[in-house]
This record gives sequence, C-alpha cells and structure tokens, in this order.
Amino acid sequence: MTTLICSDLDRTLIYSATSMDLRGPDEDMPRVLCVEFYQGAPLSYVTETAARGLQRLAEAATFVPTTTRTIEQYRRVHLLDKPPAYAICANGGHLLVDGVDDPDWAASVRAAIADKGAPLAEVQAYLAGTGDGFVLKRRTAADLFAYNVVDRAAVPAGWFEELTGWCAERGWRTSLQGRKIYCLPDGLTKAAAAAEVARRAGAGRVLAAGDSLLDIELLEFADVSVRPAHGELHATGWAAPGTAVTAASGILAGQEITGWLLERARA
Repeated sequence: MTTLICSDLDRTLIYSATSMDLRGPDEDMPRVLCVEFYQGAPLSYVTETAARGLQRLAEAATFVPTTTRTIEQYRRVHLLDKPPAYAICANGGHLLVDGVDDPDWAASVRAAIADKGAPLAEVQAYLAGTGDGFVLKRRTAADLFAYNVVDRAAVPAGWFEELTGWCAERGWRTSLQGRKIYCLPDGLTKAAAAAEVARRAGAGRVLAAGDSLLDIELLEFADVSVRPAHGELHATGWAAPGTAVTAASGILAGQEITGWLLERARA
C-alpha cells in the first residue's frame, strides 16, 4: 500500500534561527543542518537527526512538501539528496511534478476560485490602505493571494481581528504566522492538491503535518496527522481526534514530527 506524506515546511519541518526555540546548556544543543540559503546567507535549518529521518521517510513513502511558499521560495529549500517527485506550493495553487509546474492543475485552481469571493485586487487595495507604521512589506504570491510582513510588536490590538472579519465577509481567510499575515481565498487549500497527488500516486493512506490555520483542511483530510506544540494551531488550541501533538516545541518538534511520520510510514 502506497503511503502519501504531505507536510508543511516552515515551523513544521524547517526552522529559522529565531524560531528554533532551543533552551539549555550549549553543550546539550543538537547539531543542525542548513537546508536553505537566501541571498547567500543561511536561513532555514533542521536537526541532523531530522535530516536523516527525512531521507528515510522519502525512501519509505511518497513524501510531498506542502507549503504556502511560492515555487521560487520552495526551490531554495533542499531537504533531500534527490528532490521529491511531487511538491505542493502556493497553498495548493501550484503542483510540481518532478520539479516542473503542472499548468493544467494551476489553471484548474484559478478557475475554481475565480467566482467564489472578492478578487485579489480588492484585497490588495484594502491592505494597501492600512498598516502604516507596522507593515514592513506588502507582497502578492503567485497572483493568488496576498501577505504582509509586519512588526508584530507594533501591530495595534484588534487590527488582525478586524482584517479577519473583513476578509471573511468577502470569501477570504487570514493566517498569522510569525511576522507574516496571509490573506487567501477560501477555495485555495493544500488539501485539494494533496487529494490530487494521492489520486495520481495511487495512495492507500495519507499522513500529514502542519502548524497553521491554513493546514487544518490538510490535517483533517489525512488518515492521521500531527502538529507541533507551537505555532498558530497551538496558540488557538485547535485539536482533532486524528491529529497528534508533539511533546517538544521549536526545531525539536520538527525532529519529533519526522520520527512520528517515519514510524507510521513503516508500520
């Protein structure tokens, strides 16, 4: 039976230096491996134990990185010796097959969300008119959704909740992940792309991992899933019967997630 494993990347499997959350004496710190560079500088890491586990995971199952990152952002990440056969980018808006974007899938996603909510331009215009003093960057991803990079400490109380309400009235949803605030159309989900990969791969079961509100559909779609004891889902107290929670947080949660998935892929 083919097992499909769809896992989020940032703060689920890979961690920036500021999100590692390592505590204790220096001599007890794990060895870490850089898996992403940005503009020539190291950006994202896994523990060496997790790196070995991910390699074994890719040998035991069909491993699918499943991320809100754009294709360009995803291609900076190098988790495995050999790139996986499938990758889901832009929160399900793009499906890579052997590293190549599938144009038919991308077109089908855009057609599916075209008339189900406010257009991207309306959301962009709203975001452009708010956030002075705490929005550091305004970005659009894959012409599908928008996100802002913010100074979290300077975000006024209630602002994010107001944005969430405004988006919900227009068929969009929000997610707060680290310094990034995402606004995405409701129909753009990782789960839909995961179901398509499961169909193509002939998967008999699906395992999943993720840490944000944007991962809920994916975690619920899987037969069993796991989330870390940190991040947006943990902060909101989200739980589901088929979703386990790690004992560790930070980069050690990523290591624990890798082991959890590997144990079940081999079962």
